[in-house]
Amino acid sequence: MAIQWFPGHMHKAGLEMKKILPQMDLIIEVLDARLPYSSSNPMLAAIRGDKPCLKVLNKADLADPQLTEIWQQYLEQEQGIRTLVLSANETTRGKELIAMCQKLVPHKASSVKKIQALIMGIPNVGKSTLINALAGRQIAKTGNEPAVTKVQQRIIVDDVVVLHDTPGVLWPNLENHDSGYRLAITHAIKETAFENHDIALYAVKYLMQQYPQALFSRFHVDDITDHEQTMLEKMAQKRGCIKAGGVADIERISKILLTELRNGQLGRLTLETPEMTEREWLQVIQRREEKAAKKAARKNKR
Repeated sequence: MAIQWFPGHMHKAGLEMKKILPQMDLIIEVLDARLPYSSSNPMLAAIRGDKPCLKVLNKADLADPQLTEIWQQYLEQEQGIRTLVLSANETTRGKELIAMCQKLVPHKASSVKKIQALIMGIPNVGKSTLINALAGRQIAKTGNEPAVTKVQQRIIVDDVVVLHDTPGVLWPNLENHDSGYRLAITHAIKETAFENHDIALYAVKYLMQQYPQALFSRFHVDDITDHEQTMLEKMAQKRGCIKAGGVADIERISKILLTELRNGQLGRLTLETPEMTEREWLQVIQRREEKAAKKAARKNKR
């Protein structure tokens, strides 16, 4: 299943982002620490050039701490990239973020001119909450719904940095289908774009492989050797999600699983590793090549 969700204001925001980027000193990209690859906008890599970039791994209190460290090391291999780990409820580390901005733009740090920073992030990564914490007041609208921010904003922080806030921008074509599923799991994509059952099956399969103990302790299932559909049915039985005739209520248990996973009730989980995403990217390239070959073959037949 390919997930497509690209509201009109996101297209406009993408164009505006390209327009103002030349005026920026650096970029702050807010990521979900549970999926640092899938929550990163590939548009940024294409247009960033040599501008320094601070990648904030937000919601780290929901992520696997060991994998967060691995992701930091992986991301910082790229020239001009630095990372900062934050929890969703951390509001006291704003000065550390500002200090990192100054280190990334040393010529501006010693100048009277303010650092111009583009702050960006896909929907529901906690960007607006972070902006409010930095500003020390309610500026950006927050909410546990994708695409809350709809217009660009300009915020001065500590008379040092000017944040240029953009709406959360996804990309129109999620070539990596696995990323689409993972974004849906964390609610970066609205539920109208997917079926809860499909996303829950994907989540269960991953948890069975990577975090079986999370299923044991939260849903009290006996074993995890079954197919993900069978596992979901067992979970429904354990939670009393039963319809008439003793049939498992799959939609209900799917919603319960996704809600509890998003809230951290299954423990600290990270939904992807660098190795996984590199394999997936090779598959994307292969699909591109196959698609191009088919297109060329059709053209030659004419």
